Amino acid sequence: MNLELLTKQVANLSRATGSYIKNEVKQLSPDEIELKGNNDFVTYVDKTSEERLVSELARILPEAGFIAEEGNDYQQGDRFNWIIDPLDGTTNFIHGAPPFAISIALADKSKIIAGVVYEIVMNECFYAWENGGTFLNGNPVKTSAHKTMGESLFATGFPYSDFSRLEGYLNVFEYLMKHSHGVRRLGSAATDLAYLACGRYDGFYEYGLHPWDVAAGVILIREAGGFVADFKGQDDFLFGKEIVAGNQEIYTEFLRVIKTGFEQ
Repeated sequence: MNLELLTKQVANLSRATGSYIKNEVKQLSPDEIELKGNNDFVTYVDKTSEERLVSELARILPEAGFIAEEGNDYQQGDRFNWIIDPLDGTTNFIHGAPPFAISIALADKSKIIAGVVYEIVMNECFYAWENGGTFLNGNPVKTSAHKTMGESLFATGFPYSDFSRLEGYLNVFEYLMKHSHGVRRLGSAATDLAYLACGRYDGFYEYGLHPWDVAAGVILIREAGGFVADFKGQDDFLFGKEIVAGNQEIYTEFLRVIKTGFEQ
């Protein structure tokens, strides 16, 4: 398998699908917005985008199955699976507020081997493949070189339906407010992780996420020189609904802050 060629094909597919999504921003009406759960929305744009992506990805790698946000009846593959979020940041999208993105990853069993995040409004396509590095619109990128949390900028996503771990989340949030350059919340985890991969952010944490929210971002960060784990420092971030990521310099200290905050 030529992972570089495959990844660039997926990047082109993401751009094409992103053009469709961008054109639909002004077409969406309130009665076309469905509520899946508390503050969890879906539109015909999410569904149509996923259908387009699934159809084309099946041609790119016929033997792969699918794990996708909107599709419950896709068959998973024995070895390869596409992990897809057709529109990460739907709440932003329905309000016409950036960012919102397409996130596609390819998993070989439990290992992510390729990933693309296309942030639609800024027309920024981030992509990476195993042992190939991370790229933004064709140019190689790396995580930041900031050496301390005090000089770092962090990102997070606010809990929107599961508030069972809110105390620990806020403990970490308070620490970062007091001991860093600040904390940002964009409303698209895929975009947050891509921004960390190219050095705009230095660290990210969130709980309550799904595989399609983080899978592509994981390989973007790792191929750009960063680290990713769950809140215990282990590898259960894809299905464990918690993730912490950082550049090489601040990751260890940041993970300590996460562990301390959620154990209080």
